[in-house]
Amino acid sequence: MTTGGRTGLAIVGGGKIGEALLAGLVRRGRAAAGSNQPHADVAGGRLMVVERSAERAAELAGRYDIDAVDLPTAAARARVLLLAVKPQDIDTLLGLLGPHVTPEHLVVSVAAGVPTRRIEAALPAGTPVVRVMPNTPALVDEGMSVLSAGAHADDAHLDEAEALLATVGQVRRVPESQQDAVTALSGSGPAYFFFLVEAMIDAGILLGLPRTVAADLIVQTALGAAVMLRDSGEHPVQLREAVTSPGGTTIAAIRELERHGVRAALIAAIEAAHHRSVELGGTS
Repeated sequence: MTTGGRTGLAIVGGGKIGEALLAGLVRRGRAAAGSNQPHADVAGGRLMVVERSAERAAELAGRYDIDAVDLPTAAARARVLLLAVKPQDIDTLLGLLGPHVTPEHLVVSVAAGVPTRRIEAALPAGTPVVRVMPNTPALVDEGMSVLSAGAHADDAHLDEAEALLATVGQVRRVPESQQDAVTALSGSGPAYFFFLVEAMIDAGILLGLPRTVAADLIVQTALGAAVMLRDSGEHPVQLREAVTSPGGTTIAAIRELERHGVRAALIAAIEAAHHRSVELGGTS
């Protein structure tokens, strides 16, 4: 789509999530155009990145053969602006970006906890905004991104945002009122699994296994369990019970997990993450 001479996409922010999206879009663009294509076009035009660190901007431009530009240039050239900055930086960014945006742009934000109304208030009236909560497995094309429409975004805008995020994983849509819960569950979720895996590896070392062996065992077990959860169609309780023999080793371990309140601790942790997401967004 082209509007007012603008084409393509600018990713504003070259951190981990910003680069994950860049990499996914470049891979998809090259696959669609053929392996000999030197660069990837998206949304009908060239992919661009905006990064305040000149060194990082040059690094990304060279790695992905894309244009590194400043904010005014990005807004002038790109119709879709994807804001991939930390929530504490969003207000500063919007203050700089606002004078250059028009309602013909589509603004997609992956800033955790920041509501669309806060972004809309800093932009010209009628600017469509889509809020996204991605997570870090996007770095390996296994991300979980969840979209919500702002006041001026319609289904076509959501379709466009979904097509962008689908390059790095799965995408779902929810009402924006559920985004803080999404942030607590899948946005922060990888850290919970990493924490659990870390503890299990330490247990393996305690039991006398070399660290590398313990890590291999747990990582592959985690991967296999995740695939079973995704593909079997069975409830987690059913899958757990299939491993839990009467009087066996697994039920002894489960009893200790319950005795130490691991289930309650996980629920409390996710509630705490939800509360923090609400605080970051300035919502009530």
